[in-house]
Amino acid sequence: MSLAWDTPEDGVEEAGTPVWAAFGDLMAGLLGAFVLILVYVVGQQLDLSHRLQAEVAQRQAETQRRQSLEQVLAGPLAAGRVSLVDGRIGISGSLLFEFNSADLQPEGRRLLRSLARPLAAYLRERDEMLMVSGFTDDRGVRERSKHFEDNWELSAQRALTVTRALIEEGLPAPYVFAAAFGAQQAVASNADAEGRAKNRRVEMSPMQRPARGPARAASAPTLAPAAAASTAAPAPAPRRD
Repeated sequence: MSLAWDTPEDGVEEAGTPVWAAFGDLMAGLLGAFVLILVYVVGQQLDLSHRLQAEVAQRQAETQRRQSLEQVLAGPLAAGRVSLVDGRIGISGSLLFEFNSADLQPEGRRLLRSLARPLAAYLRERDEMLMVSGFTDDRGVRERSKHFEDNWELSAQRALTVTRALIEEGLPAPYVFAAAFGAQQAVASNADAEGRAKNRRVEMSPMQRPARGPARAASAPTLAPAAAASTAAPAPAPRRD
């Protein structure tokens, strides 16, 4: 009597092997796709988290900057002699200068004297610079004014006058520079006297220092005394009688 092992029929095992192998490959592919999706989602969440943290840090820095400026300008702000909007310190042109003049009035000199040293301490602490900007309304310089060719020149000279006065009152020269905007960047309508008076102003804006390259001198950079606000200056404004 012979014994025989029960074995599957020929070809059954061979036929089943490719099915399990294909299933294993499919599962491996799905697992790989899942891992890739998971990595992508986690990466997106991390990137979003970093962006939110950076935005929060930026807002906190801006809030701290505004609060520091408000402390520096507490007296003039309370007296209504200056304004502070988005980090820009505004001074009415009529407080500093007579109409169509770049000669500093005594009251304007006293105001700048009260601002120079507190602003110097603020800028030193934050390693920033102060941009002094001159603005005019849209009316042309009067014919009887022989000192200025147009509003660009008037706003430039006014910005320079304020810059020099701040330096004379204790603000170190490397921390300040002047810019001219003429009748550009109006903050009110030039259709009436009230709006034009608001546009005749000087603004002071703390800002980051330019990056210093390896070849740059240790002293502050030499900046144009009155930089135009646009890439091409417009044609001179017509004079008014």
